[in-house]
Formats: sequence, C-alpha cells, structure tokens
Amino acid sequence: MLKKIKKITSDEILEILKECDQRVVFDKTNIIPNEKELKDKLCKYIDYQNIQTKSVLGIDIYKYSLYGEFEQSLIPFIFKIFLKMTIKLCLKNHRYIFQKYSTENIEDYFVDAGDGGYFIFDTPLHSLLFASNFAVILRSYNSFHLFPKLSKMIGGLSTRYAITYDKIYNFDNNFFGRAIINNARILIKDNLNRCLIDQNAHSWFTINLEGIENLQIITIADIVNIYEFSKYYDITVLNDYPDEVFSHDPSRIYGIINSDILKIGKITSKESELNIYNLHLQACIKLVNDDDESQQKLITISLGNLNTTGI
Repeated sequence: MLKKIKKITSDEILEILKECDQRVVFDKTNIIPNEKELKDKLCKYIDYQNIQTKSVLGIDIYKYSLYGEFEQSLIPFIFKIFLKMTIKLCLKNHRYIFQKYSTENIEDYFVDAGDGGYFIFDTPLHSLLFASNFAVILRSYNSFHLFPKLSKMIGGLSTRYAITYDKIYNFDNNFFGRAIINNARILIKDNLNRCLIDQNAHSWFTINLEGIENLQIITIADIVNIYEFSKYYDITVLNDYPDEVFSHDPSRIYGIINSDILKIGKITSKESELNIYNLHLQACIKLVNDDDESQQKLITISLGNLNTTGI
C-alpha cells in the first residue's frame, strides 16, 4: 500500500461546527466569542503534525501560452500521451521501486494543470525516476520518433521540473498542502527550463543515498537498503524484473551517468525561506517500440541544465 494521504471532508468539518459554533448570529449586541473549544476539536481532527509527507513532481510545458491557438488546443492531448507512456515505462523499467503503483493510482494522484501538472509520489526517488522517464519520452517526440507528423506540425516542446517533499492532504477529492504550494512557486520562478528541488527533497537524498551526486554510482542494493524500501517493499520482485537504471554493479555507461547539484538561492513561503537546488542529471535509457519489440533506441537525456542563475 502507498503511504496514506490524510483525508479532510466538508461534512466532518461542518459536524464539528454544528457542535461548537453557530452558522449565523444576529444578536443585538456583538460579543467576541471564545473559540478555544472549536479550535481544539478542529486541531484534533486535522492533526496536522501527523499528516504524511509526500513527494511532488511538477512538470510544466514551457511557454505554453506563446504557442498558436491551434497548437495550444493539441498540447494537452500530447501531454496526456506523454503521461500514459511514462507511467507504462516506469512500471516496466522499475518494477521493484514502483511495485506499489499502478496506472490508476498514479493518474488518481495527479493534479492536472492543462499545460502540465503535479504528480504525487511517496519519495523523491519516485519523482526523479518519473521525471527522467518523462524526459526520454519527450526527447523521442522532439526527435521525430513519436508521432513525427504531429511533432512537425506542433513544433518541439520543452519542459521545466520541480521536486518537493512536504505535507500533502486530500480535501473533497482534491490535493492540497505545502508540497504542492512550494512546487508551484518554484516552477513559476524558473524561466530557464531547469529541474529544481527543495531543501527537503535534497535532504532525503542526503540521508538515504549520501547525496544526489551518488545517483551515478549507486546500485539496486543501495536502493533496497533505504529504510522505506527495506521495510515495506518486496525484494523478490527483483528476481524476475531487474531495474533498468540501477544495476547490481556500479556503472556510468548506462542508467544514470552523471548527476550534479548546486544550491542556487531561496524563495519565501509563508514567511519562511526555502533553499532551492539546481539538479542536472544525465541518463541513458533504452526505448522499445511496443508495436515491434525488435525496434529499440538508446537515448541519453539531460534532466535540467547547468544554468546556475538564481531563482
């Protein structure tokens, strides 16, 4: 099972309000009420301190508004195709890491923004792998391997990425929380098509993998030994389905071949400052034509870039 997301509903909040408050008060004399009982019950219900942390991957089609009206009408369709192909690639290439996911729950945990959106995963590693596989699909489109006539007609697409790790909750079937708020703020401030991560995501990689720079040399055994994976994931999956990116031996020939990280600045969120890091990752991944498995293509992509101009 995936880590549960706290669910808050209007009906339950209204029940607490009915018990501790009045919907409308028209007294002749206004009296400032004592809200302590109501606050205590709402705090107990929300239980914010125990709301689960999740990783959010934000992907944005860069300068979508500058495309023509005809092209704009087709880009959401193209993004949906990319989304479905990326999900399929992740479930196939990373069966151990994505064993708790399905097409349905990845789509259910996706916040659609039209020209992109926000994906909710359990860990920053899931977000990073999803972004890498998405970048491979995007490259195949831009290089006329995927719907080449459509690609010629619409033109090339470029994306920017953000990865955050913070609290997420569900309210009336929509997702809210600092992880999404911070992710959106990071994406808006970036105009250089980078892959930016927040302090919490950076710390997750430091704690679990001794840093993002280690991604280029870690093995699947290192992934298995991450606490969340060692405790909740079935290692026997690897017997039949080895990971496409993380092998049993360190290698910089295939998979993640380069990974650089640099702190580039801070943004302010709710009167607190967030350290932001610029990630540049290069990965070599094999694509197989589903319609003819004899057709394969080895593609090397860069996730983000080396531009370190501040945010």
